[in-house]
Amino acid sequence: MRICFFGTPDFASFSLKLSIKHGYNIVCVVTAPDKPKGRGLKLEYSDVKKTALELGIPVLQPTNLKSEEFAQELKAYNIDLGLIIAFRMLPEKIWNMPKMGTFNLHASLLPNYRGAAPINHAIINGESKTGVTTFFLKHDIDTGDILLQNTVDIENIDTVGTLYLKLMQVGGQLVLDSLKIIKTGNYTLVKQILTGAEKHAPKIFRPNCEIKYTYTAKYAFNLWRGLSPFPGAWLSSPKLGECKIIEAELSPKIFEGDEIRVFEGELFYPLVDGSLKITQIRLPGKNTQLASEIINGYFK
Repeated sequence: MRICFFGTPDFASFSLKLSIKHGYNIVCVVTAPDKPKGRGLKLEYSDVKKTALELGIPVLQPTNLKSEEFAQELKAYNIDLGLIIAFRMLPEKIWNMPKMGTFNLHASLLPNYRGAAPINHAIINGESKTGVTTFFLKHDIDTGDILLQNTVDIENIDTVGTLYLKLMQVGGQLVLDSLKIIKTGNYTLVKQILTGAEKHAPKIFRPNCEIKYTYTAKYAFNLWRGLSPFPGAWLSSPKLGECKIIEAELSPKIFEGDEIRVFEGELFYPLVDGSLKITQIRLPGKNTQLASEIINGYFK
């Protein structure tokens, strides 16, 4: 099979490396354009581009996925199969081009958590399980018929960072399993059927990342876990300003008010039925500091 791989972050490059290692014929890679970064605005490659260059795979970086120029460039590779992992929404004329279709790896147990941030929202909502799904693309996003699924437990100590790594590895194996059955043609597609209220995974913006004193302790802790380390949860403190919470623990201690406070040499943020014990925090314009440093600097 002549395969085109679409992807951008390390979550995708892991499966790209694995596919090549197991002998699959990735004839080209489509990834995001290089982005200027840092003070010098030096152009930075995506993780998928770095991997493709290391492996000697041709790289396409269209600025307009709907352009005829890109369509013709892709057509020249005579692709049998498309594989998408963590990439932008493709126009139908592109994902419909491969003879055998295009399939996607999604980091949830579809049909739940369709959207841009499935790993974050699964933790924020307090789920005990999530997983990965491969499916063939249809017109509506994340709605195609399912090839394979695999379930992953969410531990109480998992953050989006730790769960991301688990799903990346399990997802890589699911991609290999999917490529194998597609190659043989020995598979049965399963339609996505909702058995309850649909759970969504929309893109996360900064206002969604605020921890408020009106939240329950469990929800606030899950919100922190589901945003750590990226994009990061924050709270507004009258004394300290808008603080990013780097490390925290769930605490049953109850305090009144909406201000961070010190109790028995530790830092707490009050919530409705408990609190967050903050162990590492980043103040505006500062580097990450331990709770003890904040206590010594601002509460003595």
